[in-house]
Amino acid sequence: MSHVLFVCVQNAGRSQMAEALFGRASGARHEARSAGSRPAATVHPPVVEAMRELGVDLAERRPHRLDDADMEWADVVVTMGCGDECPYIPGKRYVDWELDDPAGLPTEDVRRIRDEIGRRVQALLASMTGF
Repeated sequence: MSHVLFVCVQNAGRSQMAEALFGRASGARHEARSAGSRPAATVHPPVVEAMRELGVDLAERRPHRLDDADMEWADVVVTMGCGDECPYIPGKRYVDWELDDPAGLPTEDVRRIRDEIGRRVQALLASMTGF
């Protein structure tokens, strides 16, 4: 079992979607968390709406500040736009996903980002498990 940490700036969009999609796709084979370098107060409403369309409810999720415990826990760290704000710990596998930030975007644009994250999650799982 691998521990995958998805990190973006606000933990209110990309990383929340990635954590949820990864958890759904991997079942009990792997664990996921998400965090942000500068978390927002809530998950962006268009993100909640786009994920609800897939049967995933993020309405009660609260953005979480990235901390040392998250970094120590993770085997794989997937960064999404946090650049130098994401700490580096030797011995971890790092993957960087360049994705648009859904903050302030309408739901139709968030769907496009969500679907791209879904494709990348599937590829990540395949690289980890032959899934």
